[in-house]
Amino acid sequence: MPEASPFAERLRAAVHASDSLLCVGLDPDPARFPGEWRGDATRMAAFCCAIVDATHDLAAAFKPQIAYFAACAAEDQLQRVIEHIRHVAPGKPIVLDAKRGDIGDTAKLYAREAFERYGADAVTLSPYMGFDTIEPYLAWADRGVFLLCRTSNPGGDELQMQRLADLPGQPRVFEMLASRAAAQAGGQVGLVVGATYPHELARVRELAPQVPLLVPGVGAQGGDAAATVRANGAGPMLVNSSRAILYAGTRLADFAERARDAALATRDALRKA
Repeated sequence: MPEASPFAERLRAAVHASDSLLCVGLDPDPARFPGEWRGDATRMAAFCCAIVDATHDLAAAFKPQIAYFAACAAEDQLQRVIEHIRHVAPGKPIVLDAKRGDIGDTAKLYAREAFERYGADAVTLSPYMGFDTIEPYLAWADRGVFLLCRTSNPGGDELQMQRLADLPGQPRVFEMLASRAAAQAGGQVGLVVGATYPHELARVRELAPQVPLLVPGVGAQGGDAAATVRANGAGPMLVNSSRAILYAGTRLADFAERARDAALATRDALRKA
């Protein structure tokens, strides 16, 4: 079999082929499932697969959140969802949202979990124990990582906006991370930057013009699609929306159709911007 192309190339190809920046987040909360499925954790795969079927032509990528599955001892359902995405949306990257961050052999095992067990194309990581925590993931030359940089939650200010007095120019923590990602060879390293902070997103793009960005916060968290696209400029980007799409409908009969409507509106707003 031929070697897989680098993650950054596959991401660019998926965005171009779909003419979309939308990444559909798969955060299956049984308490919010439609109709008679509500509260039934055995329906997680069925729910997510229905969303994938309804949105795969609108999305450039999918981002399953591992915690929703793990909390319900439903990792087998996560594997089924990923297999389904591969079947109905071949070539579209799957970003495993795990936010791991550890060193040594533990990091190697987390990398195996993401890339062997689940077969993800990329994984989200916390870099706050240092860049040696991401090295085991980079051993997988055809996979990518998205490092938490300027996250969409207000509490991110407590660390990410602090200035580093020992570095020239006293950059803020998120700026240092953006510069480090830009200096990383191979195109494997991307950054998570929230749509709720377009000014900081623009600063990240200034420091890291070619680094892929994963941008949550459009939709339920109130991020603006047009402001996000303007702040990003021409760099590679995925804009994630989860709850606003997943839970757009409450009836079992048409929840997937309502999810498609929400995904279409978000995709089109990003296109227009």
